[in-house]
Amino acid sequence: MTPQPIMPRWPVPQGVKAAVTTRVGGVSRPPHDSLNLGLGNGDDPAAVMENRHRLRQALNLPNEPAWLHQVHGIQVVEAREVDPDKPPKADATITRTPGVVCAVLTADCLPVLFCDRAAGQVAAAHAGWRGLVASVLEATVEAFDCPPMDVIAWLGPCIGPQAFEVGSEVRQAFIDDDPGADAAFVPSPQGRWLADLHRLARRRLHDCGVTQIASIEACTHSDPERFYSYRRDGETGRMASLIWLEA
Repeated sequence: MTPQPIMPRWPVPQGVKAAVTTRVGGVSRPPHDSLNLGLGNGDDPAAVMENRHRLRQALNLPNEPAWLHQVHGIQVVEAREVDPDKPPKADATITRTPGVVCAVLTADCLPVLFCDRAAGQVAAAHAGWRGLVASVLEATVEAFDCPPMDVIAWLGPCIGPQAFEVGSEVRQAFIDDDPGADAAFVPSPQGRWLADLHRLARRRLHDCGVTQIASIEACTHSDPERFYSYRRDGETGRMASLIWLEA
């Protein structure tokens, strides 16, 4: 079976290409079956490299994606400068160079893809709750050399609000920064809180001036046939969200 990526539906200018992988179409064995694209999470590195090769072929990628060493931070790096033999510790990547592929890996966290209206720059960000609180999305928008109102964002598959249970300290961290974020949390039957990552991300993007935001309503936790989920499975694989400018 070949990879079956999801193509975002969003109003981007011609020349901007983007995709999100599913877990289907690779060679990794359980519990990483089958298109695991992440190194360092227990899978056979040879299988991951074969999966990455299949991804390049399926999407006809112009180059190997600029893979990162993600750490739930806010560092944004230039994809063209990423050393494939020593991926930088960063959670977002941006480029203005056609043919350079920005990429982030997720398995419940929120991937966010960005481009500008002129199709001159694209970016990808990895946003779990820690990254959202720390302002990784704001840092990515700031890396664009255009006004935020000219940036378009797409929110990808992540753990949904019916499944993402967090403690009071997580809710408080968001409310301390933005009291209106309270609307993204509802009490859970276990006395904790259910958090809506998409809603939290939209608030932060709007607050920094990004008004054109599209999304896909897909919960990684509740769809084991298509998606990896760390919260659901523990040891598991990673999907990739990718964006690039046509060369």
